[in-house]
Amino acid sequence: MEKMNGAIFKKMLENGANNLSNHFTEIDALNVFPVPDGDTGTNMSMTFNAGYKETLQTTHDSVSDIAKVLSKGLLMGARGNSGVILSQIFRGLYQGLEGMKEVNGFQLAAAFVQGSRVAYKAVMRPVEGTILTVIRESADYTYDFASKKANVTCTEVIDKLVLEAEESLKRTPELLPVLKEVGVVDSGGAGLVAVLKGFQAALHGESIERAEANETSEMAAANLESEEFGYCTEFIIRLSAQGMVAFNEDALRDSLSRIGNSLVVVQDEDIVKVHVHTLTPGDALNLGQRYGEFVKLKIENMSLQHENVMINAETEKQAAPRKKYAIIAVAAGDGLSEMFKDLRVDYVISGGQTMNPSTEDFVAAIAKVHAENVFVLPNNSNIILAAQQAESVCDEENVIVLPSKSIPQGYAACINFNPEVDVDVNKAEMTNGIETVKTGQVTFAIKDTTFDGMEIKEGDYMGIMEKDIVVSTQDKFEATKALLDRLIDDDSELVTIFCGEDITDAETEKVEAYINEKHPHVEVEMNQGGQPVYSFIIGVE
Repeated sequence: MEKMNGAIFKKMLENGANNLSNHFTEIDALNVFPVPDGDTGTNMSMTFNAGYKETLQTTHDSVSDIAKVLSKGLLMGARGNSGVILSQIFRGLYQGLEGMKEVNGFQLAAAFVQGSRVAYKAVMRPVEGTILTVIRESADYTYDFASKKANVTCTEVIDKLVLEAEESLKRTPELLPVLKEVGVVDSGGAGLVAVLKGFQAALHGESIERAEANETSEMAAANLESEEFGYCTEFIIRLSAQGMVAFNEDALRDSLSRIGNSLVVVQDEDIVKVHVHTLTPGDALNLGQRYGEFVKLKIENMSLQHENVMINAETEKQAAPRKKYAIIAVAAGDGLSEMFKDLRVDYVISGGQTMNPSTEDFVAAIAKVHAENVFVLPNNSNIILAAQQAESVCDEENVIVLPSKSIPQGYAACINFNPEVDVDVNKAEMTNGIETVKTGQVTFAIKDTTFDGMEIKEGDYMGIMEKDIVVSTQDKFEATKALLDRLIDDDSELVTIFCGEDITDAETEKVEAYINEKHPHVEVEMNQGGQPVYSFIIGVE
């Protein structure tokens, strides 16, 4: 293919979206940490689909116009760090293609170099051995090839781009030691390669169809737009005698993953607890009921809630005077949501690990709170870039994204907020609150692995201190005790614990009693957070 026109470009985007969708679960599985929050493939697939679907609405036939629409769709639909970086790559690609109705091979190669440069600029501290490395090395290699070959075709350019991207991906473990230790390549780079291979297939006249198994989950992903859409479905099952024999946690998790996302499956002897976001809650209930009887179930229509918010947001915005301050926080779990609201948070975006909000989610929330100054607390390191991207597109408000990487950090920031002082003082005090908190989390391992020399078995409970796994054991209480002992020192004064949805009152009391006995010099605050995935989230100040 000598030149790329609008029709060919759209086919490339379709193939890229479908190929990424067909491999997103494999990409999720490349997660370095053996925790149930590997969502790079999901985030990238949802991000790219958001951009691709925007291009389906345009009648433009020029490459430049299509690239512009794609860039905007990716920008607003970006989720997680990988999704934001992917959106920036194609933002740069659009800049390189601007004004072009058709594109030749050399122009296409140059545009990918521009995509690489823009992506690097978007990240404050670029890390090599990631998607950034893959796009830079492959784009530079391809540009060098294209600049030396007369009349280079678009097909030749994409062939070279894919070839070097695959080689660069293979080299990522050599650049990022943690990848080498765990035995995986970079997940973000793998997602980019999936997109580029879709482009390559289109230029060779091939179509990539979306795999049937992924159609339902992708439809759910596209319509859920984080967890504000579809149905939040939760149930507890007591396994029957036959169910005890037949039940397989992995099999149920796999079946549920095909109809939804934000998935948690936890078994405790004859009790199984499930949390899933899906467009077909009846299917989820049927999958569970085959193993026993329901002890408890709850289904909430998040789509309806979202529609009501969107319908009323503009009316409220016009009718109400603009407030001086508003705070937006990200949290998963009814308990955490209520606690943040008690600390003057105006709007809680439901999300966190495994369910990263999009840039558009933040933009909508910023519009809804209708304030002159809006503090945003992402409360997760993988959400900060999407929040910052929203900050860059909101012109009417003074948006301040604070770098909270955990729930305890966001909690401390809110406590330090004072509506009576000016913006700069609040920013300084809230940031100081974030910096004084040490965070720990207890969750379970989803695979056998070795991390930093520690052998971890699937099903183990792990204690994670900041970004390091410090303990792995089969006993949840032992993992929690070991983590607390690492977090609490002689200078510690306050321990704040947020208990997950799997924690009983007896377990809460047991943990509190241990702290009072082993570390009597600290004050203890126990909260029912109700969060999925993490049994305990611990903040120490």
